[in-house]
Amino acid sequence: MYASSSSVYGANTEQPFSTAHGVNHPVSLYPATKKSNELMAHTYSHLYNIPTTGLRFFTVYGPWDRPDMAPMIFARKILAGEPVDVFNYGNHRRDFTYIDDIVEGVIRTLGHVATSNPEWDSGKPDPASSKAPYKIYNIGCNKPVELMRFIELLEQGLGREAKKNLLPMQPGDVPDTYADVEDLVADVGYQPETTIETGVDRFVTWYRHYYH
Repeated sequence: MYASSSSVYGANTEQPFSTAHGVNHPVSLYPATKKSNELMAHTYSHLYNIPTTGLRFFTVYGPWDRPDMAPMIFARKILAGEPVDVFNYGNHRRDFTYIDDIVEGVIRTLGHVATSNPEWDSGKPDPASSKAPYKIYNIGCNKPVELMRFIELLEQGLGREAKKNLLPMQPGDVPDTYADVEDLVADVGYQPETTIETGVDRFVTWYRHYYH
């Protein structure tokens, strides 16, 4: 099993990103490295019959987040009274997924070993499966949230208003992410349970305690 962070490969869509979608035209090096990882994993599955499960995480947040990730940067700058860079003028939507829901998805897939897909057709290939023992899943909340709403919840929890530096969208970024998790629900009964309000509140509580 291996993990690759959110499958940000395409352009804006109102439909969730499915593992059945083709992702051969990444818009930045970040998703290109993720797709490369999936391709190499499939090769090992094909050559050596090694069952491989790939997990695409969507905008993970929560306690013990990396310091270079947006929630950590936002929290630090809000408390310090420093401007927060908000790209795409705040019009992003992200499928924010609380860490507990990510862990639940990982644990459930550990007991569900990838198998070959006997119906796989090279003429109409399913990117998420193969004749080799290989499977790709999305792990996300399946409920995109506006970036401004996420910042608003941080402001409420931290008790301070953010100074927002509104900027255009960065090259290689996409407006929205939205995870289709139907396969994960069907195969292992995955169901994200943490609302954005609960998740941000838990993150802020941890942040205040850890950084005093």
